[in-house]
Amino acid sequence: MSPQKVPVEERLFSLVLTLVATESGLTKNEILSSVQGYNSRYRSGGDNSALERQFERDKDDIRELGIPLETVADPGDPGNNQSLRYRIPKAAYDLPGDITFSPEEMALLRLAATVWREGSLSADSRRAIMKLRTLGVEADDPVVGFAPRIRTREAAFEPFEVALERNVVVNFDYLKPGEREPTKRVVEPLALVQFHGRWLLHGHDRGADAPRTFLLARVIGTPRVTQIPFARRGGDHAARALDELQDIWDRNLAELEVAPGTDAWVSLSKREDTRRTDDDHLLVHYSDTALLADELAGYGPEVRVVAPPRLVDAVRQRLLTTLATHGGEDGRD
Repeated sequence: MSPQKVPVEERLFSLVLTLVATESGLTKNEILSSVQGYNSRYRSGGDNSALERQFERDKDDIRELGIPLETVADPGDPGNNQSLRYRIPKAAYDLPGDITFSPEEMALLRLAATVWREGSLSADSRRAIMKLRTLGVEADDPVVGFAPRIRTREAAFEPFEVALERNVVVNFDYLKPGEREPTKRVVEPLALVQFHGRWLLHGHDRGADAPRTFLLARVIGTPRVTQIPFARRGGDHAARALDELQDIWDRNLAELEVAPGTDAWVSLSKREDTRRTDDDHLLVHYSDTALLADELAGYGPEVRVVAPPRLVDAVRQRLLTTLATHGGEDGRD
């Protein structure tokens, strides 16, 4: 019988609690063999490559959440990745001592914390601590009361992750910008990557017989995980996908006239790689015209797109559609 699937959020929460609980850190094998979400699928002395890839993705998730996950090399075995230890220093994870909360704020925090019905230490987390002690690792009780900051993800993430772990083909409907109907895709999944806060699937599209990268937010419905295996191509697919996305990001540049002091100015001026021109326009990098057009149209009169023309047209079309939807005519309500 196959082991029960553990939701991503529970697995990440168990991993964080475990790494906070030990000062010296844990090796990858100790994590995979003891932490809830990995241990039921860990095979001592067997092939754990799929589990290791999952752990690499989870590390990126944890760091993206702002959690200070550190790696510590073994002084007696430098250069050996298998002997690296992972830890979350409690001092860096604790709230600063000068931060206090009013009674009203504490009430809101407690209300939010009730999402975890048994508090910070679930039964699974307690079992993880017990298992660590059997490994000879001294572990203090994790920080009770730490509220998890796990964001929700697109519904397509879980099926794609399953297909990656099983190394099987996945089918899904995908709606590209400007198209009215989704197209059916048959894909050999190679990597799930996150780029500037958005999740994407990189894989080999059997219909196009070429590599493609798909934005999870544009997947319609639930992907269908097949039983069709495929021969995985060699190489670091995640790194390759991220390099391609970074290249697109670097090449695409929008010039924007943004009203100072507005929400648009605060958001866009702080975006990675944004620069200001001599006339106080913002030069903003982007990787997807449709996504940026959606965002800029949402700012309304706070933003005017100067270039490129394709982005100007995309934002104008969104504003005209909004105007027509709300009964506007000739620019008037």
